Amino acid sequence: MVESITLETATELIEAAEQKAEEIEVPSVIAVANAEGNLIAQHRMDGAWLASVNISRCKAYTAAALEMPTHELADMTTPGDSLYGLQTTDQGRIVIFGGGFPLRQDGRIVATIGSSGGEVEEDMEVAQAGVDRFEEINA
Repeated sequence: MVESITLETATELIEAAEQKAEEIEVPSVIAVANAEGNLIAQHRMDGAWLASVNISRCKAYTAAALEMPTHELADMTTPGDSLYGLQTTDQGRIVIFGGGFPLRQDGRIVATIGSSGGEVEEDMEVAQAGVDRFEEINA
């Protein structure tokens, strides 16, 4: 069985990310998934785009499936590079831009977080607030 975080912890991470989204005035959807990329919890803020529901889930899924932050995929997937076209695989669930992060405990991924609702840098900032809260909890 894959270890994972609890719903209570996932909700706490979402709350931290939502607080950041409110601070930077970017209505967002935040998703937390387990190490296998399956959804634990998701929250859509008032005014967040409908498309962000799926995008945030896919960012969390990608961080789990490829065991890395989604922004690290951008350079590897440009035309001519070895992973060009990656985003067209896995039934279109792979996201190659920022906003998804793995959450590690004792070196192992136990969950992931994905945020969507703004520009890539904003999504990364929102999701990073959840990562930071996770690290505080596990310090």
